Amino acid sequence: MPAPQPQDGDHWESLPEGIRTQVDGYVLQDSLMRAVKLVWDAGRVRGIGLREAQIVVHERYVFHGDRIAREPECPLDLESLAALAGGLPGRVAAIEAVRDGDTVHDWFVNLRAITDDPDEERPLATVYSHRDRDPAEAAAEAGRALADHLGVPFHFASPDTPDDEAPRWRP
Repeated sequence: MPAPQPQDGDHWESLPEGIRTQVDGYVLQDSLMRAVKLVWDAGRVRGIGLREAQIVVHERYVFHGDRIAREPECPLDLESLAALAGGLPGRVAAIEAVRDGDTVHDWFVNLRAITDDPDEERPLATVYSHRDRDPAEAAAEAGRALADHLGVPFHFASPDTPDDEAPRWRP
Protein backbone atom coordinates (compact mmCIF):
# COMPACT_ATOMS: atom_id res chain seq x y z
CA MET A 1 0.00 0.00 0.00
CA PRO A 2 1.51 3.42 -0.97
CA ALA A 3 2.35 5.89 1.78
CA PRO A 4 -0.25 8.66 2.26
CA GLN A 5 0.66 11.86 0.41
CA PRO A 6 1.11 14.98 2.53
CA GLN A 7 -1.37 17.83 2.25
CA ASP A 8 -0.15 21.05 0.57
CA GLY A 9 0.72 22.74 3.89
CA ASP A 10 2.71 19.66 4.83
CA HIS A 11 4.66 19.93 1.57
CA TRP A 12 6.05 23.27 2.75
CA GLU A 13 7.06 21.84 6.11
CA SER A 14 8.67 18.83 4.43
CA LEU A 15 11.20 21.05 2.63
CA PRO A 16 14.57 21.73 4.31
CA GLU A 17 14.84 25.07 6.08
CA GLY A 18 17.45 26.39 3.63
CA ILE A 19 15.17 25.64 0.68
CA ARG A 20 12.21 27.32 2.43
CA THR A 21 14.34 30.41 3.07
CA GLN A 22 15.44 30.56 -0.58
CA VAL A 23 11.86 30.05 -1.84
CA ASP A 24 10.63 32.89 0.38
CA GLY A 25 13.44 35.06 -0.99
CA TYR A 26 12.29 34.37 -4.56
CA VAL A 27 8.66 35.03 -3.61
CA LEU A 28 9.55 38.33 -1.93
CA GLN A 29 11.37 39.31 -5.16
CA ASP A 30 8.29 38.24 -7.18
CA SER A 31 10.30 35.53 -8.95
CA LEU A 32 7.46 33.05 -9.29
CA MET A 33 9.04 30.64 -11.76
CA ARG A 34 12.33 30.41 -9.87
CA ALA A 35 10.42 29.66 -6.65
CA VAL A 36 8.27 26.97 -8.30
CA LYS A 37 11.30 25.34 -9.93
CA LEU A 38 13.17 25.26 -6.63
CA VAL A 39 10.24 23.69 -4.75
CA TRP A 40 9.77 21.15 -7.54
CA ASP A 41 13.49 20.29 -7.78
CA ALA A 42 14.00 20.01 -4.02
CA GLY A 43 10.63 18.41 -3.37
CA ARG A 44 10.59 15.59 -5.93
CA VAL A 45 12.15 13.22 -3.44
CA ARG A 46 9.37 14.19 -0.99
CA GLY A 47 6.55 13.52 -3.47
CA ILE A 48 6.10 17.13 -4.60
CA GLY A 49 5.13 17.31 -8.26
CA LEU A 50 4.81 20.41 -10.40
CA ARG A 51 1.18 21.01 -9.41
CA GLU A 52 2.00 20.75 -5.72
CA ALA A 53 5.02 23.04 -6.17
CA GLN A 54 2.78 25.67 -7.76
CA ILE A 55 0.31 25.40 -4.88
CA VAL A 56 3.08 25.66 -2.27
CA VAL A 57 4.48 28.80 -3.91
CA HIS A 58 1.00 30.29 -4.30
CA GLU A 59 0.48 29.81 -0.56
CA ARG A 60 3.77 31.64 0.10
CA TYR A 61 2.56 34.53 -2.09
CA VAL A 62 -0.63 34.67 -0.03
CA PHE A 63 1.38 34.48 3.21
CA HIS A 64 3.71 37.35 2.25
CA GLY A 65 1.00 39.49 0.59
CA ASP A 66 1.92 43.19 0.38
CA ARG A 67 5.54 42.53 1.39
CA ILE A 68 6.29 41.21 -2.11
CA ALA A 69 8.35 43.65 -4.17
CA ARG A 70 6.25 43.92 -7.30
CA GLU A 71 7.51 45.56 -10.45
CA PRO A 72 6.55 49.22 -10.41
CA GLU A 73 3.51 50.11 -12.44
CA CYS A 74 4.15 51.78 -15.78
CA PRO A 75 3.20 55.46 -15.88
CA LEU A 76 0.04 56.21 -17.83
CA ASP A 77 0.03 59.99 -17.60
CA LEU A 78 0.14 61.85 -20.90
CA GLU A 79 3.42 63.63 -20.17
CA SER A 80 5.28 60.37 -19.44
CA LEU A 81 3.82 58.51 -22.41
CA ALA A 82 4.54 61.44 -24.75
CA ALA A 83 8.14 61.51 -23.53
CA LEU A 84 8.51 57.77 -24.20
CA ALA A 85 6.92 58.07 -27.66
CA GLY A 86 9.02 61.13 -28.46
CA GLY A 87 12.22 59.20 -27.81
CA LEU A 88 11.43 56.50 -30.36
CA PRO A 89 13.22 56.24 -33.68
CA GLY A 90 10.92 56.89 -36.62
CA ARG A 91 7.57 58.60 -36.88
CA VAL A 92 4.77 57.33 -34.63
CA ALA A 93 1.99 56.21 -37.01
CA ALA A 94 -0.47 54.89 -34.42
CA ILE A 95 -0.95 53.98 -30.78
CA GLU A 96 -2.27 50.49 -30.13
CA ALA A 97 -3.55 48.63 -27.07
CA VAL A 98 -3.11 44.85 -27.25
CA ARG A 99 -4.46 42.32 -24.77
CA ASP A 100 -2.20 39.57 -23.52
CA GLY A 101 -2.21 37.22 -20.58
CA ASP A 102 -0.24 34.70 -18.60
CA THR A 103 -0.60 32.44 -15.62
CA VAL A 104 1.01 34.95 -13.27
CA HIS A 105 -0.81 38.19 -14.12
CA ASP A 106 -4.01 36.93 -15.76
CA TRP A 107 -5.11 39.34 -18.53
CA PHE A 108 -3.25 42.62 -19.03
CA VAL A 109 -2.91 45.23 -21.77
CA ASN A 110 0.23 46.34 -23.60
CA LEU A 111 0.21 49.91 -24.86
CA ARG A 112 2.44 50.23 -27.95
CA ALA A 113 3.58 52.83 -30.43
CA ILE A 114 3.55 51.73 -34.07
CA THR A 115 6.30 53.52 -35.98
CA ASP A 116 7.17 54.10 -39.62
CA ASP A 117 10.76 54.09 -40.82
CA PRO A 118 11.64 51.90 -39.05
CA ASP A 119 8.45 49.87 -39.42
CA GLU A 120 8.22 48.59 -35.83
CA GLU A 121 6.10 48.49 -32.73
CA ARG A 122 7.60 49.71 -29.48
CA PRO A 123 6.29 49.07 -25.96
CA LEU A 124 5.20 52.13 -23.98
CA ALA A 125 3.45 50.59 -20.97
CA THR A 126 2.02 47.35 -19.62
CA VAL A 127 -1.20 47.77 -17.66
CA TYR A 128 -1.98 45.03 -15.16
CA SER A 129 -5.16 44.53 -13.20
CA HIS A 130 -4.62 46.54 -10.03
CA ARG A 131 -6.90 47.59 -7.25
CA ASP A 132 -10.05 49.22 -8.60
CA ARG A 133 -9.14 49.88 -12.25
CA ASP A 134 -9.77 47.62 -15.22
CA PRO A 135 -6.54 47.43 -17.26
CA ALA A 136 -8.45 47.74 -20.55
CA GLU A 137 -10.17 50.95 -19.42
CA ALA A 138 -6.93 52.46 -18.11
CA ALA A 139 -4.98 51.55 -21.27
CA ALA A 140 -7.74 52.79 -23.57
CA GLU A 141 -7.99 56.13 -21.76
CA ALA A 142 -4.22 56.66 -21.76
CA GLY A 143 -3.83 55.41 -25.34
CA ARG A 144 -6.58 57.67 -26.71
CA ALA A 145 -5.12 60.69 -24.93
CA LEU A 146 -1.65 59.98 -26.32
CA ALA A 147 -2.96 59.32 -29.83
CA ASP A 148 -4.93 62.60 -29.74
CA HIS A 149 -1.85 64.42 -28.46
CA LEU A 150 0.28 63.00 -31.29
CA GLY A 151 -2.44 63.37 -33.94
CA VAL A 152 -2.40 59.66 -34.84
CA PRO A 153 -5.05 56.90 -34.77
CA PHE A 154 -5.68 54.78 -31.68
CA HIS A 155 -6.45 51.08 -32.14
CA PHE A 156 -7.77 48.61 -29.56
CA ALA A 157 -9.38 45.58 -31.17
CA SER A 158 -10.60 43.91 -27.96
CA PRO A 159 -11.43 46.51 -25.29
CA ASP A 160 -14.41 44.59 -23.90
CA THR A 161 -13.30 40.96 -24.18
CA PRO A 162 -9.89 39.45 -23.46
CA ASP A 163 -8.59 38.21 -26.82
CA ASP A 164 -4.87 37.92 -27.52
CA GLU A 165 -5.61 37.02 -31.14
CA ALA A 166 -7.69 40.10 -31.98
CA PRO A 167 -6.79 41.88 -35.24
CA ARG A 168 -3.75 44.12 -34.96
CA TRP A 169 -3.13 47.56 -36.44
CA ARG A 170 -0.62 45.95 -38.75
CA PRO A 171 -0.97 42.21 -39.25
